[in-house]
Amino acid sequence: MAEQKKQDTNQLLKVRREKLADLQANGKDPFQITKFDQTHHSLEVKNLYEAHEAEILKDHKTPDVEGLDEAQAREVLKQDYEERRKIMDANPIHVAIAGRMMFKRVMGKASFCNIQDLQGNIQVYVARDAIGEESYADFKKSDIGDIFGLEGFAFRTRTGEISIHAEKMTMLTKSLQILPEKFHGLTDTDTRYRQRYVDLIMNQDSKNVFIKRSQILKEIRNFLAGRDFMEVETPMLVSNAGGAAARPFETHYNALNEDVKLRISLELYLKRLIVGGLERVYEIGRVFRNEGVDTRHNPEFTLMELYQAYTDYEGMMELTESMFRYLAEKVCGSTKISYNGVEIDLGKPFARMTMNEAIKKYAGIDFDEVADDEAAKKLADEHHIEYEAHHKKGDIINLFFEEYCEKELIQPTFIMDHPIEISPLTKKKPSDPSKVERFELFCNTWEMCNAYSELNDPIDQRERFKAQDALADAGDEEANHTDEDFLNALEIGMPPTGGIGYGIDRLVMLLTDSQAIRDVLLFPTMKSLDADKKANKISEAAPAEAEKTVEKIDFSKVKVEPLFEEMVDFDTFSKSDFRAVKVKACEAVKKSKKLLQFTLDDGTGTDRTILSGIHAYYEPEELVGKTLIAITNLPPRAMMGIESCGMLLSAIHEEEGEEKLHLLMVDDHIPAGAKLY
Repeated sequence: MAEQKKQDTNQLLKVRREKLADLQANGKDPFQITKFDQTHHSLEVKNLYEAHEAEILKDHKTPDVEGLDEAQAREVLKQDYEERRKIMDANPIHVAIAGRMMFKRVMGKASFCNIQDLQGNIQVYVARDAIGEESYADFKKSDIGDIFGLEGFAFRTRTGEISIHAEKMTMLTKSLQILPEKFHGLTDTDTRYRQRYVDLIMNQDSKNVFIKRSQILKEIRNFLAGRDFMEVETPMLVSNAGGAAARPFETHYNALNEDVKLRISLELYLKRLIVGGLERVYEIGRVFRNEGVDTRHNPEFTLMELYQAYTDYEGMMELTESMFRYLAEKVCGSTKISYNGVEIDLGKPFARMTMNEAIKKYAGIDFDEVADDEAAKKLADEHHIEYEAHHKKGDIINLFFEEYCEKELIQPTFIMDHPIEISPLTKKKPSDPSKVERFELFCNTWEMCNAYSELNDPIDQRERFKAQDALADAGDEEANHTDEDFLNALEIGMPPTGGIGYGIDRLVMLLTDSQAIRDVLLFPTMKSLDADKKANKISEAAPAEAEKTVEKIDFSKVKVEPLFEEMVDFDTFSKSDFRAVKVKACEAVKKSKKLLQFTLDDGTGTDRTILSGIHAYYEPEELVGKTLIAITNLPPRAMMGIESCGMLLSAIHEEEGEEKLHLLMVDDHIPAGAKLY
């Protein structure tokens, strides 16, 4: 069946190329045409005709068919249409539109087609007598997907549809591929993301998202221009990728023979401009973070950061609340928006809570009463909150907030006064040096932006950089490094400054009711379709050599745990449900150095989520497609705000004092859900 479909498709593609060859042989090569004078788009034509009709027919009275039988009423309405049509045709609106043909119905000497352009689509009436016999013959041989330029006049059909009566039609481009079937559109998400050009053709909703995205960016610029902000551009290739907690992409600059990184933030350069006297600056630009992919994260994304001299985080709150309200009104037409069926009111004053107040409200713990790091870690143990050895009280507070609070913050809420440990570039609160003047805006459970009263004390900043250097030395790949030039800028003198960063993609998701970040990125990051083939090619490069050489493994330095002396009865053991599972997706858990989140096929038809602390040993992308072993009947356990439903099995040992781990991977021929005995 599949082979037959492939043959049929190949035949259709062959026919399209033959049609192109005929056009070229007759001197009508559409690819030779370089220009068409487009005067209107489809929606403009419809609006223009309605306004024109209202003016021309303002004195025309609608006939009264009350009391007439069906046939009589039909005849009266027919005569009325012909009369109105005659009046309008005597005062025609001539237009020239261009677009892709999405529908065609041929009916002898006259036909209809549908032309789609940027604004939508419009019906076109194509008559042989109007465009000429030769052009009409070419039109009849055209295919869905061909791009036409046409000239004609607007009219209203008997059924009331505003259409164009074509007087001239020119094929501007011959489509050599076949579009998806019209009534089903393009629904496969993988294809939609990989072939966005087809998605934009077939799905008007998708096109509207990106039109709205452009509008959002335009209105952001308009809003900031009204507040005298200057838009600037700063380097993407940097020697020190700072300003955020994230792992950068690294590359090599051949001309200078230097290793450089792609920026993870815009912050440090923009602050240099504040030092230079540019009092209000912002940048909208791409940043790059070498992290996992999920519904809200992409390795490259659009960030906006702005900095304003002589204000603080309170000033940033006012600006943010005003801008979000302005954008909702301009782009959505109302300050009340809907996301996934839930109404979010951006018109009301945004709620304000400190981070500790939020934890007290939603977790019942008052961290203002927690004495020190050890007491905080004890609380984390009691509440099954995973943390790392180097974490301090402030880090634990943040973990509790992520676990208990974020999911509760649907309506716009400013979360303020973060612990100093997680805010290395922020001013301390004068009233409490353990906290900083910082806020995050949460909406729909998402962090929408992050703002500071910016640290401008170079001595304090140096000490905080030192602390970050220590974390980096301890293996934290997301820690900042000391930036001597930035410290020099601070020593020159930076005025009191408020700063903020907005994730533009997440803002677009909110305002367009889009469920995944890939829905608002024209070309999201995707794994190459031939990635596995390339990997196999490399692995097969020297099969003969591999067969000759058997790897000798030295286990002499290996130390394993002693066997348990305590016996487990068979009935107890048999209650554990060991299953083969297939890895459908795997990604690093945000703000966790250890955890990977697995989406697994366990044979039930419902995806299973399991978290495993093995990121030190594996990158998530190398595990996709593997067959693993999991215990599936353990009770769910919340980790970093995510429920983990089971446990993946690994083998661990010690080698020269270092722990080694190997995730158990089995033959891929074993089906998902196969039970182990």
